[in-house]
Parts: sequence; C-alpha cells; structure tokens
Amino acid sequence: MEFHGLIHTFPKYIKLFIASFVIVLSIGYGTGLLFVGTTNSNNLNGIEENYLGNDDDEEAAVMKFKKSDREMLTTLHSHILSMSLIFFFMGALVAITSLPNKLKSFLMVEPFISIILTFGGIYLMWSGILWMKYVVMISGMIMTGVFITSVLAILFQLLKKEN
Repeated sequence: MEFHGLIHTFPKYIKLFIASFVIVLSIGYGTGLLFVGTTNSNNLNGIEENYLGNDDDEEAAVMKFKKSDREMLTTLHSHILSMSLIFFFMGALVAITSLPNKLKSFLMVEPFISIILTFGGIYLMWSGILWMKYVVMISGMIMTGVFITSVLAILFQLLKKEN
C-alpha cells in the first residue's frame, strides 16, 4: 500500500476531521506550554527550581520544594505516555503526506528521542545531575519545533489537491 500523498486523496469530511483534530491538539499543546511558562520552567533556573525547589533561597517570590518520588513518577509517567500518543498520531498523519521521505522520517522519529531526553533529563536532574537542565531545555525546544512544523505541514497538505 502506498502511503506517500495519501492525505490528498481523502474526501473533504475526512480532511476536516483531521484538521479539527490537529487544531484542537495544538490548542492543548499550547496550553501545556503556557503552563510551563507560569511555572517559570521556560528558563534554566526555572527548570531546576520546579523540580528541585528553591526553599534555600530566602528572596524567592514563590517558595517551591523538591518534588517527591511520587510526584516525579506521576509527572514522568503521565507526560511520557501522553506525549508518546500525541506524537504517534502526528507521525501517522505526517506519514501520509507528500513531504520528502527524509523530512517525514525526521518529523516522525525525532519527537520520541526528545521525549526520552526531556523527561529522562528531568529525572536525572532531579536525581542530582544538574547539567541535564541544558538537555531538558534544548530537547524541549526541538520537540516543540517539530510539533509546530508537523502541524503546519499537515494543515498545508490538507489544502493540497490530489495529483
């Protein structure tokens, strides 16, 4: 079965369904990014404080404590599972576009690497390897860039007519 360009052959109601899904998923992803911003986890010190606390900083505006084992496992478990599903569905949609195969492969596989690096990095940082905050920040930015690129590619491909 040929997957390349299959998205162009779908009837309008299927394309509308896919576009609706991608848009709503993007709103959900965006709200997650807004949440990261409100916890100040969008900068290196904020990432560290969010998981390791800042209770030794007497000048901190908001007191934060190191996350417990249970909190960390819950955070990691829920994020790894949910983001794996998000990127599985996005990858499946990217697979049926007419994008070049190398680009498709990158957009389909890279997010899973970033999920491991981001959330593995959070765990390792929480465990005491503080330089992992750099890995967390970079991999999170790449993951978000790939998500945005995939969303735009899928939406533009939905507008393209069958060859």
